[in-house]
Order: sequence, then structure tokens, then C-alpha cells
Amino acid sequence: MLIEIKASLISEGEFNRGVFATRDIKKGELFHEAPVISYPNDQHEHIEKTILADYTFEYGINHSAILLGYGMLFNHSYEPNANYKINFDNHTFDFYAFTDIKAGDEILINYNGNVDDKDPLWFNQDEN
Repeated sequence: MLIEIKASLISEGEFNRGVFATRDIKKGELFHEAPVISYPNDQHEHIEKTILADYTFEYGINHSAILLGYGMLFNHSYEPNANYKINFDNHTFDFYAFTDIKAGDEILINYNGNVDDKDPLWFNQDEN
């Protein structure tokens, strides 16, 4: 395994989990393929009533997705060391190193989807 789950110092969730590199990962390297369970957006109102609402991803134009594997456990950073691409052919979210990642480093993604997108996150917008 290239990655593992450990306690995260930046997570404020109930479990304080994060995804960490078990060995050095080179920039551009594919290190995780998270399988997708997708559903039509008109069903999202049901998901919004659960804790899963904070963990879903946009999946194409008319669908949302829940990710399996470690896909839903990456923490957010506006200076991420990883990014992801949606692989519609394989029904996976493919996670790549955006920078070199050292063994033991927490792997972080930008929840806005693009590594340079500094927009406020959806779960912080209610506070403003």
C-alpha cells in the first residue's frame, strides 16, 4: 500500500482521520483509485439529511458520487500536495501527487476540485 489512515492534526471531525503516504510518492504518480457509487442529483436531497452530505463529490453534470476506498478521507488544503481526476470509464476518482510527497506526510486535496481554487468551501459559507 502507498497510503494509510492515521490520526490527523488538521482534521476537526469526530474521528480526526487523514490519509498519509507510507513511502515517497513522486509528483504526477497515481497513488489511489477510489471506486465510485454515483446517483442522480435529484436524489441528493436524501443524502443531505445524513452525514454523507459533507463527503459527496460532483460526478459529471447530473450526478453526485460517494467514493469508496480512502477517497472520502482526504483532508482539505488550499495548498494541496495531491489532486484527483474523474475517470468515467473506470468509475473511479484517480488521485495523483501534485507535488513530491514524502513518506509520513499527510496527503491533502483542495475540496474545490482545482488545486488553485481559493473559493470558500461549501461548509464554511453558512458561517459568513
